[in-house]
Amino acid sequence: MNAILRLCPLFSDLTDEEIAATLLFYDAVSKKHAKGEFVLKAGEPVFRFGLLLSGSVHIMMDDLDGHHMIMATVLPGQTFAESLCYQGAKESPVYAQTDENSEILWLSAGGLKGEMGGGHCMHCRRFILMLSQKTLSMNDRIQVLSKPTLREKLMTLLTQYSTREGKNFNLPFDRNTMAAYLGVNRSALSRELSKMREEGRIDFYKNSFSILPSKKK
Repeated sequence: MNAILRLCPLFSDLTDEEIAATLLFYDAVSKKHAKGEFVLKAGEPVFRFGLLLSGSVHIMMDDLDGHHMIMATVLPGQTFAESLCYQGAKESPVYAQTDENSEILWLSAGGLKGEMGGGHCMHCRRFILMLSQKTLSMNDRIQVLSKPTLREKLMTLLTQYSTREGKNFNLPFDRNTMAAYLGVNRSALSRELSKMREEGRIDFYKNSFSILPSKKK
C-alpha cells in the first residue's frame, strides 16, 4: 500500500514510519467498495476525503436537464473531495461513483485546521501542494471543454493522454463515460471515432488508443 500512497503529495518521499504517523494524523480508514457504488453523494455533508488505493472513481455532476457530466476520473494514488472536506461542506455539489471494484483510504482533514494555526505545518504544506496540483490538472478538463467541435475535444483529450503516457495509451473510460466526460451524445462520439480511424488520424481497440502520424501529401 505504501507504494500507492507515495504517488500522492501527502505521502511522497516519506519513510514507512513517517507514513504510519501521517495515517494516524489523518485518522485514515480503508474501505472496499463495489463497482457502481456511490461513495460520495450530492447534497450530503463531506466529513472525509478519499485517496484511491485501487480501482477507479468518477467525480460527476448533473446538469439542469439531468444529464450526467464527468468532472474528473480518479486513479490509484489520487485524491478527491479534499477541498470540500477541509471546508466542511454541508452539501456536496458533486457525487462520486466507483467505475470498478475499488479500495479507498478515507482521511479526515480535522487535524489540519489546528495545524494551520500552529508552528508545525509539515502536513499543511503537503496538503496545499496536493491542492495546487489538483488545480493544475483541472486545466486539462477546461482545455477539452473549451473546444468548439467534438473532433477538437477528442483530439485535445487524446493528445493529453498521449503526452503523458506515450504513443499507445489507455483511457480510463468506456464509451458511455467518455461521452459524459466530453459532454456529447454517445452515438455522435462513436461516429466521430470511427470517422477519425477511417481517415487514419487515430487507431483504437476498446479503451486502448494511439494517435497516428499525419500522412504527408
